[in-house]
Amino acid sequence: MKLETFLQPRSVAVIGASREPSKVGHRVFRNMVESGFQGELYPVNPRAEEILGRRCYESLARIPGDVDLAVIVVPAKFVPDVARECGRKGVKGLVVISTGFSETGAEGLRLERELVRVCRDYGMRMLGPNCMGIINTVAKVNASFGSANPLSGNIALISQSGALGSAILNWALQENIGLSSFISVGNEADLTSTDFIDALGDAESVKAVGLYVEGVKDGERFVEVCRRVVRRKPIVALKSGTTEVGVRAVLSHTGSLAGSDAAFTAACRKAGIIRAGTLQGLFDLVRGFGTQPPFRGKGVLILTNGGGPGILAADACEREGLELPLLEYEIQEKLRSSVPPHASVHNPVDILGDAGAGRYRVGLEIGLSSEKVSGAIVIVTPQAMTPVEEIAMEIVEARKKFPHKPLLPVFMGVGKSSTGILGKNNLPNYEFPESAVSVLKRMHEHSLVVLSPEDETPVIEGVDDKAVQTVISKVRSERRVNLTIDECMAVAKAYRIPMPVGRIARSREEAVNIAEEIGYPVVIKIVSPEVIHKTDVGGVALNIGGPEEVRRNYDGILRRVRTAIPGGSILGVLVCQMVPAGKEVIVGSVRDVQFGPLMMFGLGGIYVNFLRDVSHRLCPVTRREAEEMIGETKAHALLRGVRGEPPSDIESVVDVILRVSQLMRRFREVVEMEINPLCVYEEGKGCLAVDIRMTVVE
Repeated sequence: MKLETFLQPRSVAVIGASREPSKVGHRVFRNMVESGFQGELYPVNPRAEEILGRRCYESLARIPGDVDLAVIVVPAKFVPDVARECGRKGVKGLVVISTGFSETGAEGLRLERELVRVCRDYGMRMLGPNCMGIINTVAKVNASFGSANPLSGNIALISQSGALGSAILNWALQENIGLSSFISVGNEADLTSTDFIDALGDAESVKAVGLYVEGVKDGERFVEVCRRVVRRKPIVALKSGTTEVGVRAVLSHTGSLAGSDAAFTAACRKAGIIRAGTLQGLFDLVRGFGTQPPFRGKGVLILTNGGGPGILAADACEREGLELPLLEYEIQEKLRSSVPPHASVHNPVDILGDAGAGRYRVGLEIGLSSEKVSGAIVIVTPQAMTPVEEIAMEIVEARKKFPHKPLLPVFMGVGKSSTGILGKNNLPNYEFPESAVSVLKRMHEHSLVVLSPEDETPVIEGVDDKAVQTVISKVRSERRVNLTIDECMAVAKAYRIPMPVGRIARSREEAVNIAEEIGYPVVIKIVSPEVIHKTDVGGVALNIGGPEEVRRNYDGILRRVRTAIPGGSILGVLVCQMVPAGKEVIVGSVRDVQFGPLMMFGLGGIYVNFLRDVSHRLCPVTRREAEEMIGETKAHALLRGVRGEPPSDIESVVDVILRVSQLMRRFREVVEMEINPLCVYEEGKGCLAVDIRMTVVE
């Protein structure tokens, strides 16, 4: 999506510009003036003749020229009328900094909706309301109330929090980190974070995008846009807050294990977004991605003047799956001839505590020339004789000689003088070795995303969508949300999900006849739209071996369920074959309110909520993703076979995951679907969905 009106406006009006330095309207206008904006800049205030030496206009209508972008800083109750005036003037975009909208309650929400209607009526787009504003250092635009103008760079930051945005801007200045743009999206009543990610994806001035998000509007589009953008530049996201999946969802195993955090994590994996766990992690990652070339391999050189920090870095590399290659013999010999005898020329390369700038220069030039090294971490622990500023300059020079290999400095416990030299030369400093290693790990992960081919979503043929729709329509017409077991079996049959043979009985003798026809042993289960978990109410009897057992258990189940749910609707019992024991797993999906259907796989049975051995992916799930889901759980070890057991039929589980994924994508009425347990048998012998739950919207 093109958003030049916001990122590269030709003319800007600040409506509510103020002469008083303490007012937000004054700060916004001052920032625009001090940013060096080259276009037309108009302050609008009916009670001022001039502001900061610029002629002030009584109203927008009095401005003689066109206005691309209007920044509105007036009380909320006046904003809709001001927006109408902007529409009549032909303004293309609004930045509404004013507060007092949906974040304040019902009246603010009504005002916000009115504002959106005005924008729609006049074909305008809007950023905000309740936002800090927008900055683009390339176009010299600072339409925000930040405390100062940021340095120019190639990192774009998007924040849903104005307060956090202000802290980010201050941090960037303190660390000499340059920004290409900063966007505070506020309430996202019109334009969203996704819109700006889409726009920044094509911006040559942007090398990396950092995102602070509290919630995502239109999660499926968010994933689609980010998935496209990350192949050109990394996106690093920090998320806070949680969202209920839905009242009904928490009644199921799938729902209780698939909260919003799981959905957002799955969205990041689907899109290739690098997720930060902390604010410090976000800063570390965007600095790395924004200032370093791609990390195309896994081989790391550690150069240090202290053994302890070098060992910490080595340990961190091993934990993160990075490699410390043994340097080539020729490289080691060159190092050995250039450093003191007691120095270590292996990896980590320890050039000793008295190392000066020259020893760092030689170590970097020789070490980075190794074909086994894809990037380097340079650790400096200040001793009394350590010339930290000179070492910083040598690192800057090494970066110029090896521009295609990431070079991460770790100056531990030093002042701003040396780190300032690094920052001014577009190099970040990391205070601890583990932080630098973590950044390299995420850079490696992003390189894998960029280099990997796009997976195709398989389309499973031979399913009967019409039969599924018939079942769903019947349930909804009866104003029910839970499908009965026979309805679930009909859906499974339509999608060729294997289930045990069984039928519903509505009397003792009918139950006996079905059992005789199927063959003993059999299982009896209650059939009621009001029973979510049958075992919880005594609604299941296993391993029944004869007619009298069928009759006795038929009566017992009805008695127990009627006691547990007085007046509940009981449609009968399901009599089905007793399946042989297998490995019990769970396959489920719940429709997340932000991102759509979320698949879940893990160890199954009655203890699934306690073991919580699950993995998630967003639908549609590809074959590779289904295999990854299984591989990420402890269930995978059981399915492969332990202590001499034969391997289980993992391919049949992959097939079930793909079928459930396709069903959830095609039928948006389905809120959740859960197969628990799915009994998996020896390789080649398939699996059986022993029990299925499904819920639809009313």
